[in-house]
Amino acid sequence: MPTEQDLNEAYWANRYRQNQTQWDVGAATEPLKAYIDQLTRKDQRILLAGGGNGYEAEYLHQQGFTQVFLLDFAAEPLANFQRRVPDFPREHLLRQDFFSITPHRFDLVLEQTFFCALPRSRRAQYARQVFDLLVPDGKLAGVLFSKEFEKEGPPYGGTALEYQAYFEPYFRFRHFAPCYNSIKPRQGRELFIVLERRERMQFLA
Repeated sequence: MPTEQDLNEAYWANRYRQNQTQWDVGAATEPLKAYIDQLTRKDQRILLAGGGNGYEAEYLHQQGFTQVFLLDFAAEPLANFQRRVPDFPREHLLRQDFFSITPHRFDLVLEQTFFCALPRSRRAQYARQVFDLLVPDGKLAGVLFSKEFEKEGPPYGGTALEYQAYFEPYFRFRHFAPCYNSIKPRQGRELFIVLERRERMQFLA
């Protein structure tokens, strides 16, 4: 199993080259589609971090959202996306490390399979980075696995209680519950979250 140091750009690029992308279902998943379908402001700035082949970005683009950004630090999935969606703005494809990008002040960060690719040692850092990237009252929404896996990841599992500890200093919890419309292989194993950025960090006793 890869160590944390192994989970670098070369590791993920190799996974895509060898088609070892079991997380990739080939389309935007139902929980994210349902959430996107109730969004009304088409010009909000939306980030899909660690977005891979970017099916959610493609769906947003098809629905007329104009400020969608797809980020991954492996070139292969971004190239796949560009071939599939040639009219997507090239400047909105970000080949960068999520943890080193400077604040772009997004209104919404959508989460789909990126958090579960991170070992526990990086998850508090993820919560802080999303906080830094969002405008005040901006939102983090998406799905998280709500179970532990027998094999060491990626993907890495976890529990609702664990996740709450990562996010509480930075976010108000607007929705945090078992996902009712997961795809069949993930049913009963996902949480759907909608977290709203606090005005400032709040470390709880």
